[in-house]
Amino acid sequence: MAKASSKPAVKVETKPAAKAPAKKATAKVKASPDLESVSKTVLEKLIALKLDVQLQADIEWCLGSYSHDKNPVGLIESLNRAAQVFKAELIKKSKGVTAKFVTEIEEAAKG
Repeated sequence: MAKASSKPAVKVETKPAAKAPAKKATAKVKASPDLESVSKTVLEKLIALKLDVQLQADIEWCLGSYSHDKNPVGLIESLNRAAQVFKAELIKKSKGVTAKFVTEIEEAAKG
């Protein structure tokens, strides 16, 4: 006959497996428009509407500078000026200038 153990069985409490932290739902953020592509579009629109020749030259120069050194300061300043020009054209209801276009310019200028 086998001897019964004199020590009572010890119950080991097991903790439930820790759940993986819930992943935070990331809000789908609309990608901001690319600074360079918006600048090219703005330049094309300025040329098409024959608006602000000096601004056209500035954007053209800033695009070349940006492609060389990737410093967006000049493009951002030029886009801010372009937004003002297009806002004025929007008030005049010029063909091809929409509120969405102006908003896109402003978003690209914010970075």
